[in-house]
Amino acid sequence: MSTWPTPDRHVPPRVPDERTSLESWLEFHRTTLLIKCAGLTPDQLVTRSCPPSPLSLLGLVRHMAEVESWFHDFDARPAEPFYYSDDNPDADFDDLDPRKADQDLANYRASVERARAAVAGRSLDDLIPDSPEPTSLRWVYQHMIEEYARHDGHADLLRERIDGATGD
Repeated sequence: MSTWPTPDRHVPPRVPDERTSLESWLEFHRTTLLIKCAGLTPDQLVTRSCPPSPLSLLGLVRHMAEVESWFHDFDARPAEPFYYSDDNPDADFDDLDPRKADQDLANYRASVERARAAVAGRSLDDLIPDSPEPTSLRWVYQHMIEEYARHDGHADLLRERIDGATGD
């Protein structure tokens, strides 16, 4: 990959039902993260914010690939981590290799696709199966929108530091 691709982003509808609102805002924020990476080289994607922070755009994408597992819990298949382990819980941010940026994007996309499939047709009131703490799909959507929105803000600052680009 020479530079990160630019995805299309759609503005959420202004008068949706609850499920459409949650899904469309989540998709908006997923796409926003990728837009913040668009046009950058793999070496730029691994640029850290400032010491001691481990934040980088590629690290954020890798992190969100892992966090999508909140949705994976609904498909009753164990979610295998892409990056972290008990021995290295911060590998998503720490173990970056610009030569693997293509694979990291593929992992992210696969994680998002699995998330979409895991919750398709489920009620927002459905609970994560076998969870020690009852957690509804509605809560997971809200949590993920918050998680993406926070990290999109980080991504905005990282992108500005890399090449001065700002915006939505």
